[in-house]
Amino acid sequence: MFWKIVRSEWLKFRKSNIWLLLFVSPALAFLLGILQGYEDSPVQWITLYTTMISIHALLFMPLLTGIFSAFVCRYEHQGGGWKQLLALPVSRAQVFLGKGFLVILFLAITQLLFFISFYSIGLIKGFSSSFPTEIVWRGILGGWLACFPLAALQLWISSAWASFAAPLALNVILTLPNILVANSAKYGPWYPWAQPFLIMIPKEGDIGSLYVSTETLLYVILGSFIIFLFCGFTYFQKKAV
Repeated sequence: MFWKIVRSEWLKFRKSNIWLLLFVSPALAFLLGILQGYEDSPVQWITLYTTMISIHALLFMPLLTGIFSAFVCRYEHQGGGWKQLLALPVSRAQVFLGKGFLVILFLAITQLLFFISFYSIGLIKGFSSSFPTEIVWRGILGGWLACFPLAALQLWISSAWASFAAPLALNVILTLPNILVANSAKYGPWYPWAQPFLIMIPKEGDIGSLYVSTETLLYVILGSFIIFLFCGFTYFQKKAV
């Protein structure tokens, strides 16, 4: 039944125009990257990668996480959709986790498209430096995983608020401080909206990222994901429809 819910949510996604948002961040990051010059850089791939994630991971990944989370709850908030859905022979756990799975899948597709955009620029410009496979893929995967706590939090909020616009507005308001918060070694790692950028940005020696240590990965990102998922799951189990 879980996979039937996932397929049902996927059909809603395909029939809407929201799928176009999968291409927005990779496309804009591509434009930002292709317009820069890298001839004088000894590490062309890393310079390009850092340039592109400055808009992709810092701004669009948190925004898209909120949009996708609000979208998967949108239909159920309209016309008593929650009552109709939960009247079916499905558990609330399957519904909540199915919607969460779709959000995570959308973010994975976005990351894959970002990589394609990034690699395409290197081919177009004919980079001569060696491709940093481990650095890039660690950043791509890490950035995706760093969205998990935010996805759990946004899904919790979106399932609670009937308004489609309210969770989006809140997400935008909390994403905008990223530019300042991400530069703070003290507060940045604890701020869910900044974590994708902090994970994806490479640093000299490539051990982790700019401010995020292994301890932060384990205790902050994983810990906050578990907390947000548990709170959202518990709320949804008791949600009045």
